[in-house]
Amino acid sequence: MMLGRVMSDDDSPISAREAKRLFAGLRAAPALVLAVSGGPDSVALMWLAARWRRSLARGPLLTVVTIDHGLRREAAREAREVKRLAAGLGLPHRTLRWRGTKPKAGVPAAAREARYRLLADAARAAGASHVLTAHTRDDQAETLLMRLFRGSGLAGLSAMAPLSERDGIVLARPLLDVPKSQLIATLRRAKVGFAEDPTNRDTAFTRPRLRALLPLLAAEGGDARNLARLAARLARANAAVEVLADGAERFLHLRDRGVAPQAGGRSFEASAFAALPEEVRLRLLLRAINALGHEGPAELGKVETLMSALDQAVAAGLRARATGRPVLKQTLAGALISLAGGRIHIAPAPARRRTGR
Repeated sequence: MMLGRVMSDDDSPISAREAKRLFAGLRAAPALVLAVSGGPDSVALMWLAARWRRSLARGPLLTVVTIDHGLRREAAREAREVKRLAAGLGLPHRTLRWRGTKPKAGVPAAAREARYRLLADAARAAGASHVLTAHTRDDQAETLLMRLFRGSGLAGLSAMAPLSERDGIVLARPLLDVPKSQLIATLRRAKVGFAEDPTNRDTAFTRPRLRALLPLLAAEGGDARNLARLAARLARANAAVEVLADGAERFLHLRDRGVAPQAGGRSFEASAFAALPEEVRLRLLLRAINALGHEGPAELGKVETLMSALDQAVAAGLRARATGRPVLKQTLAGALISLAGGRIHIAPAPARRRTGR
């Protein structure tokens, strides 16, 4: 399922025709949940989706959901305002609250996890196949920068995908190619109000700090459009490498015909594995560790370190192959990785022992 694109060089409002292209790939969905916080991006998503739905003789049911994280006193009032706007558009609305103790550190990440969990619950309750979020081209550029500075690999630098799956629900981002300024222009023409979340300007958080840098980067050609284009190109390259990794996995499987499968784990012929391109080997290790480990997902840097150790051990293992003794044995992300008898073995690691006081 593909989502349409709106790529504008100006800040003109989004037309009805453009809105149809944005949501065209979602027409056959039984129901959709719209994640609306009350900010300009999500309010524009709600307004555009309602306009699109009214243009259809038949189409998905729309439900608006607002998540109150309980972190700001203004959030309850903003949720009520979203409910009022949704009612004006003829859309049902629910407010869901993130209850329980909030962490003292890593609040944005914890809030994001809670938000997506609650949205997935709301989608299942509404019979919806998709949750629509209002991530824009500006958000895509910021995400690319965040992951770049954290040292992400090719997959991470692909940033956000137009469609992804989470907890059995498809997350759709129909506005991912739309600049935020165009959404604001759309709301202003329609005379629709919206709220401003002060945390979006709070430099205690990473994303607002990067947002403040964007004008300086834009002066050097690193504007949101070019950064988002870079993320799309990296996503294209990442998809190609994934195809290569799929082929390599089949190749290793064919090499193992006649070899008894490892109970509860996976194994590769070490020499065949070592002959593969480095990026492909890395992905195969990641796949196996994340599938079999119970403490994942594995960190990319740690898997890179493991693969370096494996490369050295494979060479040493050629000399020790006849003994069958493990040349390497490590645990990572709840998986046990070993090299013995000319084969790389990956299996669930034994549960950690709990020490009493």
